[in-house]
Amino acid sequence: QADRNGRRLAELIADPLRFDFVASPMRRNRETMERVRAAMGLDPAAYRTDPRLVEVHFGDWQGHTFAELEARRPGSTQARRFDKWNFVPPGDSAESYEMLTARVAAWFAEISGPTVCVTHGGVVRAIFRLVEGMSESKAAALEVPQDRVLKLEDGRLDWL
Repeated sequence: QADRNGRRLAELIADPLRFDFVASPMRRNRETMERVRAAMGLDPAAYRTDPRLVEVHFGDWQGHTFAELEARRPGSTQARRFDKWNFVPPGDSAESYEMLTARVAAWFAEISGPTVCVTHGGVVRAIFRLVEGMSESKAAALEVPQDRVLKLEDGRLDWL
């Protein structure tokens, strides 16, 4: 998917040297960015990372499936199902999608030119809230395909 997305970007971007390339510092995103850049014929390592692009943090729930959480403590995920966007899991580092959106908004406000970004589904959901004003419930349920490129142009988001 990363290779295919890189080839697609190579078709869409006439002058990639005009673009800033930024990724979440998490390993899988760095690997994806490196594959994308290689597929574009660019130096795979010539990009930067930004910690504001990491995925929403699930605190004490991090690394567990919802089935595991329910097996340990029945009913513990019910509040999240009721309000997925604003729910904060237990734990000191935990975030809601709303908290993630504030973090992403700070990064988003600093974009000063054409940018290629490799990040996570939660960050993409936050971008839909920021750009299109998508409702919380719709953004929380948004499917984020990994085999497509999301383009922002003239205040509009389009999956390519």
